[in-house]
Amino acid sequence: MTLIDGKKIADEIKQEIAAAVESMVAEGRKRPHLAAILVGHDGGSETYVAHKVRACEQCGFKSTLIRFEDDVTEEKLLEAIDSLNRDDDVDGFIVQLPLPRHISEQKIIEAIDYRKDVDGFHPINVGRMSIGLPCYVSATPAGILELLARYDIPTKGKRCVVLGRSNIVGKPVAMLMMQKHNPGDATVTVCHSATKDLKDICREADIIIAALGSPGFVTADMVKPGAVIIDVGTTRVPDATRKSGFRLSGDVDFENVAPLCSYITPVPGGVGPMTICSLMKNTLLAGQGAIYG
Repeated sequence: MTLIDGKKIADEIKQEIAAAVESMVAEGRKRPHLAAILVGHDGGSETYVAHKVRACEQCGFKSTLIRFEDDVTEEKLLEAIDSLNRDDDVDGFIVQLPLPRHISEQKIIEAIDYRKDVDGFHPINVGRMSIGLPCYVSATPAGILELLARYDIPTKGKRCVVLGRSNIVGKPVAMLMMQKHNPGDATVTVCHSATKDLKDICREADIIIAALGSPGFVTADMVKPGAVIIDVGTTRVPDATRKSGFRLSGDVDFENVAPLCSYITPVPGGVGPMTICSLMKNTLLAGQGAIYG
């Protein structure tokens, strides 16, 4: 069993990005600029955005954080997005999800200029991705493919089961895994809450990508020997032995599943670091004008 070290790969990629940025600056071009909008004080979102700001520093990017309280109006948020859309110095920006219930997430996503949508959530980027055109690929699916590529894990002709059908991970990673490229070219099955004979389907899989947000869902009796397991889940579960009172748990029963696998991602330290790293790659592409000019 080989442990897939997402942190190590992410650090390598950030170094590559930093070198590319210094080359841009040496050529007289401006540093890529990533902006982030954060609404409220959700603990997970606060941590995630702080990691993004730190990653910008490591990559040599300029970064801007715009904060609003939970009671910000949708209109005010849309005004901030419009301002960033028109700001020529900002190459890409994100609106950290989730948002308060009184704000339509879909309306916010669609208001972002798709040419600055480095999260890859805008329908234009999603549509382009689905037919294999150049675009900003959403960060977590892009990070998963990067891990498969860097560990030289074969995917062509393999049976891949994706657990979960979210717009952020499940659907896009399924589309990417079935496309005619490497990694990709797999035979993909997407499973969800209405799937029958789930364990039987999983036992046929060469690759399982678990993106359910259900701690320990994938058990040893669902995994065939030699399978590759990509665990996207990061759920906070109570743990009295930790100072914080909780620990992060993946969607896979790691202790019992890992011995069966050829490769497996840990939680934390697997897919998580790659998500932020992929956002940095999209920001570099935006700064270079490599996708939309």
